[in-house]
Amino acid sequence: MTEPATRRILREPAEAVLQKLPLIGKLMIIGKRNGATHERIGAVETVAVEAERIVCRGACHDSSIDPALVVTIVADTSSVMQGQVYPRLDFNDEKGEPVFSVVGFDGLDPFEKALDGLHIEAGESEADKPGRPERPDVAENDAGLKPLNLALQTARPVVISFEAPGFGQSWSGTVEKVKPAMGFINVMTSDFHLHLLGGAVAAWAEHEEGGATTFRALDAQQKEIGLTVRLAAAVSA
Repeated sequence: MTEPATRRILREPAEAVLQKLPLIGKLMIIGKRNGATHERIGAVETVAVEAERIVCRGACHDSSIDPALVVTIVADTSSVMQGQVYPRLDFNDEKGEPVFSVVGFDGLDPFEKALDGLHIEAGESEADKPGRPERPDVAENDAGLKPLNLALQTARPVVISFEAPGFGQSWSGTVEKVKPAMGFINVMTSDFHLHLLGGAVAAWAEHEEGGATTFRALDAQQKEIGLTVRLAAAVSA
């Protein structure tokens, strides 16, 4: 039996492919923009069309997607770690950049079964990707740390949201650890990862209402990068 190509093009509308996500099992939905990578992890339970957007929901998912921005969908099964394939779907825009991506955590079999029946063509192999660049350590006074360290120190619930053209999702919970590593500020739980590139945030626009504080990340040009941290009001003793 011939093994399928590791890189393939799905000639289907974004909605048709997204409707298959519940069949893949545990997966990660990834938004990435301006140095911020926002990842939700778990099973997608429902996929619905709401106000011309596609919404993926589950105990660990609440992604909102504009399918009009998705021009090409690429399935890539070349990623193998410790003997397991982590198949990936990139939903790319007209420039070939991902609007968002999906990575399966349950191996190749449920991924291939989910795609069965879709119109798929073999794609060209990508050139060898450059190795991971060396990045300087995150500075102790990196501006990106401010609301995350505050959430850690106060144990107040947070909502960490990500918005990019055509895609948005959020996570709510308690920050248990903030770990700078490999040039990124990292917050990781069982159902959520945030990787924030050191230096990506120059400042935060802060707004307080009802005791809750919303922080919107700004770059060096004072433009929003798409990352928001909302810190709940402190609970009175």
